[in-house]
Amino acid sequence: MENGTMPSYFYFTLFKEFVHLRYFILIVTLLVYLSILLFNVIILYVVFKERSLHEPMYILITCLSVNDLYGSTGFFPRLIIDILSNTNVISRSSCFVQIYIIYTYAISEYTILTLMAYDRYVAICHPLKYHRLMNSKIITLYIVIASLYSMFSMGLIVFLTARLPLCGTDIARLYCSTWSVVRLSCGVSTSTNNIIGLFVTTTAVFLPAFFIFYTYVRILIICQKSSKEFRGKALQTCLPHIISFVNYSIAIFCDIALSRLDSDKIRIAALVFSVEFLVFPPFCNPLIYGLNLPEIRKHILCLFQRSKIAQLPE
Repeated sequence: MENGTMPSYFYFTLFKEFVHLRYFILIVTLLVYLSILLFNVIILYVVFKERSLHEPMYILITCLSVNDLYGSTGFFPRLIIDILSNTNVISRSSCFVQIYIIYTYAISEYTILTLMAYDRYVAICHPLKYHRLMNSKIITLYIVIASLYSMFSMGLIVFLTARLPLCGTDIARLYCSTWSVVRLSCGVSTSTNNIIGLFVTTTAVFLPAFFIFYTYVRILIICQKSSKEFRGKALQTCLPHIISFVNYSIAIFCDIALSRLDSDKIRIAALVFSVEFLVFPPFCNPLIYGLNLPEIRKHILCLFQRSKIAQLPE
Protein backbone atom coordinates (compact mmCIF):
# COMPACT_ATOMS: atom_id res chain seq x y z
CA MET A 1 0.00 0.00 0.00
CA GLU A 2 1.25 3.47 -0.83
CA ASN A 3 -1.19 5.46 1.26
CA GLY A 4 -0.95 4.80 4.97
CA THR A 5 -4.00 4.14 7.14
CA MET A 6 -4.83 3.87 10.83
CA PRO A 7 -5.70 0.16 11.20
CA SER A 8 -8.06 -0.86 13.98
CA TYR A 9 -6.24 -4.13 14.65
CA PHE A 10 -2.79 -5.72 14.57
CA TYR A 11 -1.98 -9.40 14.03
CA PHE A 12 0.70 -11.36 15.89
CA THR A 13 2.21 -13.67 13.26
CA LEU A 14 4.66 -15.66 15.41
CA PHE A 15 1.98 -17.70 17.16
CA LYS A 16 1.19 -19.61 13.96
CA GLU A 17 4.68 -21.13 14.05
CA PHE A 18 4.08 -22.66 17.50
CA VAL A 19 0.46 -23.75 17.18
CA HIS A 20 1.40 -27.43 17.61
CA LEU A 21 2.97 -26.58 21.01
CA ARG A 22 0.07 -24.43 22.13
CA TYR A 23 -0.95 -26.31 25.28
CA PHE A 24 2.59 -27.03 26.42
CA ILE A 25 3.47 -23.33 26.08
CA LEU A 26 0.23 -22.41 27.89
CA ILE A 27 1.10 -24.63 30.88
CA VAL A 28 4.65 -23.26 31.10
CA THR A 29 3.37 -19.67 30.78
CA LEU A 30 0.80 -20.13 33.54
CA LEU A 31 3.35 -21.74 35.88
CA VAL A 32 5.87 -18.97 35.29
CA TYR A 33 3.30 -16.19 35.74
CA LEU A 34 1.87 -17.70 38.92
CA SER A 35 5.42 -18.16 40.28
CA ILE A 36 6.24 -14.51 39.53
CA LEU A 37 3.09 -13.42 41.38
CA LEU A 38 3.81 -15.66 44.37
CA PHE A 39 7.52 -14.84 44.73
CA ASN A 40 7.09 -11.08 44.46
CA VAL A 41 4.06 -10.96 46.74
CA ILE A 42 6.06 -12.83 49.41
CA ILE A 43 8.86 -10.25 49.17
CA LEU A 44 6.34 -7.40 49.44
CA TYR A 45 4.56 -9.00 52.40
CA VAL A 46 7.75 -9.67 54.34
CA VAL A 47 9.23 -6.20 53.84
CA PHE A 48 6.00 -4.36 54.62
CA LYS A 49 5.28 -6.52 57.68
CA GLU A 50 8.73 -6.35 59.30
CA ARG A 51 9.52 -2.88 60.62
CA SER A 52 13.23 -3.72 60.78
CA LEU A 53 13.21 -3.91 56.98
CA HIS A 54 11.82 -0.40 56.50
CA GLU A 55 15.18 0.86 55.24
CA PRO A 56 16.15 2.35 51.84
CA MET A 57 17.71 -0.85 50.49
CA TYR A 58 14.65 -2.97 51.27
CA ILE A 59 12.23 -0.25 50.17
CA LEU A 60 13.95 -0.25 46.77
CA ILE A 61 13.66 -4.05 46.64
CA THR A 62 9.89 -3.72 47.16
CA CYS A 63 9.81 -1.11 44.36
CA LEU A 64 11.56 -3.64 42.13
CA SER A 65 8.93 -6.27 43.01
CA VAL A 66 6.06 -3.85 42.37
CA ASN A 67 7.55 -2.92 39.02
CA ASP A 68 8.08 -6.58 38.11
CA LEU A 69 4.44 -7.33 38.91
CA TYR A 70 3.40 -4.32 36.82
CA GLY A 71 5.45 -5.38 33.78
CA SER A 72 4.40 -9.02 34.05
CA THR A 73 0.74 -8.06 34.20
CA GLY A 74 1.19 -6.06 31.01
CA PHE A 75 2.65 -9.10 29.24
CA PHE A 76 1.42 -12.45 30.55
CA PRO A 77 -2.41 -12.09 30.54
CA ARG A 78 -2.30 -10.93 26.91
CA LEU A 79 0.15 -13.72 26.02
CA ILE A 80 -2.20 -16.33 27.52
CA ILE A 81 -5.11 -14.94 25.50
CA ASP A 82 -3.05 -15.10 22.29
CA ILE A 83 -1.90 -18.66 22.98
CA LEU A 84 -5.54 -19.78 23.25
CA SER A 85 -6.71 -17.67 20.31
CA ASN A 86 -6.89 -18.82 16.69
CA THR A 87 -6.71 -15.30 15.27
CA ASN A 88 -4.06 -13.60 17.48
CA VAL A 89 -5.61 -10.18 16.92
CA ILE A 90 -5.04 -7.20 19.21
CA SER A 91 -6.92 -3.91 18.93
CA ARG A 92 -5.02 -0.73 18.16
CA SER A 93 -5.76 0.80 21.57
CA SER A 94 -4.78 -2.39 23.43
CA CYS A 95 -1.55 -2.57 21.44
CA PHE A 96 -0.50 0.93 22.47
CA VAL A 97 -1.53 0.32 26.09
CA GLN A 98 0.69 -2.78 26.09
CA ILE A 99 3.58 -0.79 24.60
CA TYR A 100 3.18 1.84 27.30
CA ILE A 101 3.08 -0.69 30.16
CA ILE A 102 5.98 -2.83 28.94
CA TYR A 103 8.32 0.07 28.24
CA THR A 104 7.51 2.07 31.38
CA TYR A 105 8.32 -1.18 33.20
CA ALA A 106 11.61 -1.43 31.29
CA ILE A 107 12.64 2.15 32.06
CA SER A 108 11.59 1.87 35.71
CA GLU A 109 13.53 -1.39 36.13
CA TYR A 110 16.78 0.31 35.16
CA THR A 111 15.93 3.35 37.27
CA ILE A 112 15.37 1.24 40.37
CA LEU A 113 18.57 -0.73 39.76
CA THR A 114 20.40 2.60 39.45
CA LEU A 115 18.98 3.83 42.76
CA MET A 116 19.96 0.53 44.39
CA ALA A 117 23.53 0.94 43.08
CA TYR A 118 23.63 4.48 44.47
CA ASP A 119 22.32 3.21 47.81
CA ARG A 120 25.14 0.63 48.04
CA TYR A 121 27.68 3.22 46.88
CA VAL A 122 26.72 5.67 49.64
CA ALA A 123 26.52 2.91 52.29
CA ILE A 124 29.99 1.55 51.47
CA CYS A 125 31.91 4.62 50.28
CA HIS A 126 30.28 7.31 52.44
CA PRO A 127 28.82 5.50 55.49
CA LEU A 128 28.84 8.61 57.73
CA LYS A 129 26.65 10.48 55.23
CA TYR A 130 24.30 7.55 54.55
CA HIS A 131 21.36 8.60 56.73
CA ARG A 132 21.55 12.15 55.39
CA LEU A 133 21.80 11.14 51.72
CA MET A 134 19.52 8.09 51.84
CA ASN A 135 16.36 8.39 53.92
CA SER A 136 12.68 7.73 53.28
CA LYS A 137 11.92 11.26 52.05
CA ILE A 138 14.83 11.32 49.60
CA ILE A 139 14.07 7.79 48.35
CA THR A 140 10.42 8.77 47.81
CA LEU A 141 11.50 11.89 45.88
CA TYR A 142 13.87 9.86 43.66
CA ILE A 143 11.19 7.27 42.93
CA VAL A 144 8.57 9.93 42.10
CA ILE A 145 10.94 11.76 39.74
CA ALA A 146 11.96 8.49 38.05
CA SER A 147 8.31 7.40 37.68
CA LEU A 148 7.28 10.74 36.19
CA TYR A 149 10.14 10.57 33.69
CA SER A 150 9.26 7.05 32.54
CA MET A 151 5.56 7.97 32.25
CA PHE A 152 6.23 11.19 30.35
CA SER A 153 8.90 9.80 28.00
CA MET A 154 6.87 6.73 27.05
CA GLY A 155 3.71 8.80 26.76
CA LEU A 156 5.50 10.99 24.21
CA ILE A 157 6.82 7.98 22.29
CA VAL A 158 3.40 6.31 22.20
CA PHE A 159 1.78 9.57 21.07
CA LEU A 160 4.26 10.01 18.19
CA THR A 161 3.95 6.34 17.19
CA ALA A 162 0.13 6.39 17.25
CA ARG A 163 0.09 9.29 14.76
CA LEU A 164 2.03 7.38 12.07
CA PRO A 165 0.08 6.16 9.01
CA LEU A 166 0.71 2.44 8.59
CA CYS A 167 0.92 0.19 5.54
CA GLY A 168 0.65 -3.11 7.37
CA THR A 169 -0.82 -4.85 10.39
CA ASP A 170 1.47 -7.86 10.98
CA ILE A 171 3.69 -7.82 14.08
CA ALA A 172 6.34 -10.56 14.20
CA ARG A 173 6.66 -10.57 17.99
CA LEU A 174 4.85 -12.01 20.99
CA TYR A 175 3.78 -8.54 22.12
CA CYS A 176 3.44 -5.01 20.77
CA SER A 177 6.68 -3.05 20.71
CA THR A 178 7.43 0.47 19.54
CA TRP A 179 9.74 -0.52 16.71
CA SER A 180 7.43 -3.29 15.45
CA VAL A 181 4.74 -0.64 14.88
CA VAL A 182 7.07 2.10 13.59
CA ARG A 183 8.50 -0.22 10.92
CA LEU A 184 4.96 -0.61 9.51
CA SER A 185 4.76 3.13 8.78
CA CYS A 186 4.83 4.49 5.24
CA GLY A 187 4.57 7.79 3.42
CA VAL A 188 6.07 9.85 6.27
CA SER A 189 9.48 10.32 7.85
CA THR A 190 10.12 8.55 11.17
CA SER A 191 13.20 10.62 12.00
CA THR A 192 11.44 12.34 14.92
CA ASN A 193 10.46 8.96 16.38
CA ASN A 194 14.02 7.70 15.95
CA ILE A 195 15.57 10.78 17.59
CA ILE A 196 13.18 10.68 20.56
CA GLY A 197 13.63 6.91 20.87
CA LEU A 198 17.42 7.27 20.83
CA PHE A 199 17.29 10.02 23.46
CA VAL A 200 15.05 7.97 25.77
CA THR A 201 17.19 4.86 25.28
CA THR A 202 20.34 6.82 26.07
CA THR A 203 18.94 8.49 29.19
CA ALA A 204 17.02 5.45 30.46
CA VAL A 205 19.47 2.64 29.61
CA PHE A 206 23.00 3.67 28.67
CA LEU A 207 23.52 6.50 31.19
CA PRO A 208 22.17 4.44 34.13
CA ALA A 209 24.35 1.49 33.05
CA PHE A 210 27.41 3.75 32.95
CA PHE A 211 26.54 5.18 36.40
CA ILE A 212 26.08 1.69 37.89
CA PHE A 213 29.43 0.62 36.44
CA TYR A 214 31.06 3.73 37.96
CA THR A 215 29.59 3.06 41.44
CA TYR A 216 30.93 -0.49 41.46
CA VAL A 217 34.37 0.65 40.38
CA ARG A 218 34.36 3.00 43.37
CA ILE A 219 33.06 0.25 45.67
CA LEU A 220 35.79 -2.09 44.43
CA ILE A 221 38.48 0.50 45.16
CA ILE A 222 37.16 0.97 48.70
CA CYS A 223 36.94 -2.79 49.28
CA GLN A 224 40.55 -3.31 48.20
CA LYS A 225 41.66 -0.89 50.92
CA SER A 226 39.46 -2.47 53.61
CA SER A 227 39.54 -5.57 55.77
CA LYS A 228 38.51 -9.05 54.66
CA GLU A 229 35.43 -8.90 56.90
CA PHE A 230 34.36 -5.58 55.35
CA ARG A 231 34.80 -6.99 51.83
CA GLY A 232 32.68 -10.00 52.74
CA LYS A 233 29.81 -7.87 54.03
CA ALA A 234 30.01 -5.54 51.03
CA LEU A 235 29.93 -8.48 48.62
CA GLN A 236 26.97 -10.01 50.45
CA THR A 237 24.85 -6.87 49.97
CA CYS A 238 26.08 -6.05 46.45
CA LEU A 239 26.04 -9.52 44.86
CA PRO A 240 22.23 -9.77 44.43
CA HIS A 241 22.17 -6.36 42.76
CA ILE A 242 25.09 -7.25 40.46
CA ILE A 243 23.34 -10.45 39.36
CA SER A 244 20.07 -8.58 38.69
CA PHE A 245 21.87 -5.80 36.83
CA VAL A 246 23.89 -8.17 34.59
CA ASN A 247 20.87 -10.36 33.89
CA TYR A 248 18.67 -7.42 32.94
CA SER A 249 21.39 -5.59 30.98
CA ILE A 250 22.16 -8.56 28.75
CA ALA A 251 18.47 -9.02 27.98
CA ILE A 252 17.71 -5.37 27.30
CA PHE A 253 20.81 -4.71 25.18
CA CYS A 254 20.19 -7.80 23.04
CA ASP A 255 16.53 -6.91 22.65
CA ILE A 256 17.44 -3.38 21.52
CA ALA A 257 20.04 -4.69 19.05
CA LEU A 258 18.03 -7.60 17.64
CA SER A 259 14.62 -5.89 17.46
CA ARG A 260 15.70 -3.77 14.47
CA LEU A 261 17.07 -6.66 12.43
CA ASP A 262 14.71 -8.55 10.12
CA SER A 263 16.32 -11.91 9.42
CA ASP A 264 14.93 -15.40 9.75
CA LYS A 265 18.32 -16.58 11.02
CA ILE A 266 18.11 -14.44 14.15
CA ARG A 267 14.32 -14.40 14.61
CA ILE A 268 14.44 -17.16 17.24
CA ALA A 269 17.28 -15.36 19.06
CA ALA A 270 15.30 -12.10 19.06
CA LEU A 271 12.23 -13.98 20.31
CA VAL A 272 14.17 -15.63 23.15
CA PHE A 273 15.77 -12.38 24.31
CA SER A 274 12.50 -10.45 24.16
CA VAL A 275 10.90 -13.10 26.39
CA GLU A 276 13.95 -13.15 28.69
CA PHE A 277 13.73 -9.39 29.11
CA LEU A 278 10.11 -9.70 30.29
CA VAL A 279 10.21 -13.03 32.12
CA PHE A 280 13.51 -13.74 33.85
CA PRO A 281 13.99 -10.49 35.84
CA PRO A 282 10.51 -10.66 37.44
CA PHE A 283 11.01 -14.39 38.08
CA CYS A 284 14.62 -14.26 39.31
CA ASN A 285 14.75 -10.99 41.27
CA PRO A 286 12.69 -12.15 44.29
CA LEU A 287 14.66 -15.41 44.39
CA ILE A 288 17.98 -13.55 44.20
CA TYR A 289 17.14 -11.13 47.00
CA GLY A 290 15.16 -13.61 49.08
CA LEU A 291 17.96 -16.18 49.10
CA ASN A 292 21.03 -13.93 49.25
CA LEU A 293 20.08 -11.21 51.74
CA PRO A 294 20.13 -12.69 55.28
CA GLU A 295 17.48 -10.36 56.74
CA ILE A 296 14.90 -11.13 54.06
CA ARG A 297 15.77 -14.84 54.04
CA LYS A 298 15.40 -15.04 57.82
CA HIS A 299 11.94 -13.46 57.81
CA ILE A 300 10.77 -15.61 54.88
CA LEU A 301 11.83 -18.76 56.76
CA CYS A 302 10.01 -17.51 59.86
CA LEU A 303 6.91 -16.90 57.77
CA PHE A 304 6.89 -20.47 56.46
CA GLN A 305 7.61 -21.90 59.90
CA ARG A 306 4.66 -20.01 61.39
CA SER A 307 2.41 -21.25 58.58
CA LYS A 308 3.47 -24.86 59.26
CA ILE A 309 2.82 -24.47 62.98
CA ALA A 310 -0.61 -23.00 62.29
CA GLN A 311 -1.50 -26.06 60.22
CA LEU A 312 -0.64 -28.53 62.97
CA PRO A 313 -3.63 -30.14 64.72
CA GLU A 314 -4.32 -28.96 68.26
